[in-house]
Amino acid sequence: MATVNAIQAPALKAAFADGLEIALLDAREEVPFDQRHLLMAACVPLGQLEIQIDALVPRRDTRVVWCDDGGDLAEAAAVRMANYGYTNVHTLSGGIDAWEQAGYPMYSGIHVPSKAFAEVVEHEAQTPSISAHELQQLIDDCADMVILDSRTYEEYHGNSIPGAISVPGAELVYRFKDLVPSEHTLVVVNCGGRTRSIIGAQALINAGFSNKIVSLRNGTQDWHLGGFEVIVGAERRAPAVSDSGLAAALDATRRIAAQFSIETIDADILQRWRAESHGQNLYVLDVRTPQEYERGHLPGTRLAPGGQLVQETDCFLGVWGARVVLVDDNGVRAAGAASWLKQMGWKDVVTHQFDPSSTELDSGPWRPRVLVPADGQAQAVDFIDAHDLQSQLGDSNVIVVDLSSSRAYTQAHIPGAWFALRTYLAQALEVLPSAPTLVFSCATGALAQLAAQDLQSSAKFARVRALAGGNIAWRDAGFAFESGAQHMASKPDDIRLKAREMGTNIEDAMRAYLAWEIELVNQMAIDDEQRFEVHTGLA
Repeated sequence: MATVNAIQAPALKAAFADGLEIALLDAREEVPFDQRHLLMAACVPLGQLEIQIDALVPRRDTRVVWCDDGGDLAEAAAVRMANYGYTNVHTLSGGIDAWEQAGYPMYSGIHVPSKAFAEVVEHEAQTPSISAHELQQLIDDCADMVILDSRTYEEYHGNSIPGAISVPGAELVYRFKDLVPSEHTLVVVNCGGRTRSIIGAQALINAGFSNKIVSLRNGTQDWHLGGFEVIVGAERRAPAVSDSGLAAALDATRRIAAQFSIETIDADILQRWRAESHGQNLYVLDVRTPQEYERGHLPGTRLAPGGQLVQETDCFLGVWGARVVLVDDNGVRAAGAASWLKQMGWKDVVTHQFDPSSTELDSGPWRPRVLVPADGQAQAVDFIDAHDLQSQLGDSNVIVVDLSSSRAYTQAHIPGAWFALRTYLAQALEVLPSAPTLVFSCATGALAQLAAQDLQSSAKFARVRALAGGNIAWRDAGFAFESGAQHMASKPDDIRLKAREMGTNIEDAMRAYLAWEIELVNQMAIDDEQRFEVHTGLA
């Protein structure tokens, strides 16, 4: 078994400032991570390590530090990562308690660097905003106005403001002129809270559009708190980009590229960077929409829609100081996302354009590379197909354990299945009833296979199997699912619920969340780890 070294809190603090690459990873699930963690940490639960880590930390010689809250998750993650071929892996001695005892700051919340950055942007750039009450008055007055919702379409579809159009973050500049043909039209950018409202509005201002552009202060949460109508199921999307719309977007992109010194590389440089055996970590991210990505993308690129990349940077960029290449088909969305990453502290960011008519493209969704031990000695897995499992359902000889997210499990799972988190699998096994056969499942089958390799057999289960293809294969076979939060062998610690998902006290949760976001700007003012450098005004 591989061994790892410990690093003391002061040494980790110094490492953040030495100019070298570093990945700080927290091995806990999202709920405990949300309660208390280090600013620079990315949440990578132990149970998700094999699925997330190759994309987050591409180079095997990267300096990596794992932490937790004093349990054994960080040590387990570090050893596991070393067994997968990583050669410079450490744990934070004493965990996050030691960090705090050394007098260093702690944070609550998720995606804190991104959310704190937006608060600093609003403060430094003086991004204009209006309140929910002011917006309602404009709607009542039939003002010349357009409301652009900068969240994902799924979020917009779930709850939105009357009349709003879905225009996810990076699409705002790209589609602006087709949505706002008159320079006299007021443009209101909203999201669920604050981050994407601020970044979206300021992106349009930075692009040099002459309209009056504002963010909706506190987003749809403040709209809800104001007692105004919330639409469920809205479907308004931006139209296809016209020739004149593209021309305006390209003009705006030239302004953005000049203002933020954004460089574009060609295919030869990209190929050379990918081939380098030593040097920086390299992220190559396609910032277009999921639909465009699935139709055709450069091989080896990961989908990272521009608005979500800025909103959840820690989900895509695990190594501070790495090189980032943002890819699209005309430069508009890549340049916009690059302008924000550079201000967040990702200095080595460039863009690359490719021809979508090229025949050398891959299609379909992005699939992470699931790691196997460096020696290639992965345990064989006993698979069961959906039809065989369906024929055995209801038999007390078979227990099904679903390792999907708690949200996905609650929405749909194989009838009678139990929910468990792979991170806490040992504890979950103690809750499950005994049976001759245990079958793991999950969304795609990847976690199920890993869990079956972990367990092989136990005192409770003579045979351990994995559902081939996971719940997708069950669905494709035409079998039914059930919903609900029954049979919970693990606490649903994997997802910090949004205020709207709370069963009770929704409004109190919204107010608390918004207050937390607003306070981040004050925390950043005294934290010397943050790397933000906000530029204001057009060049």
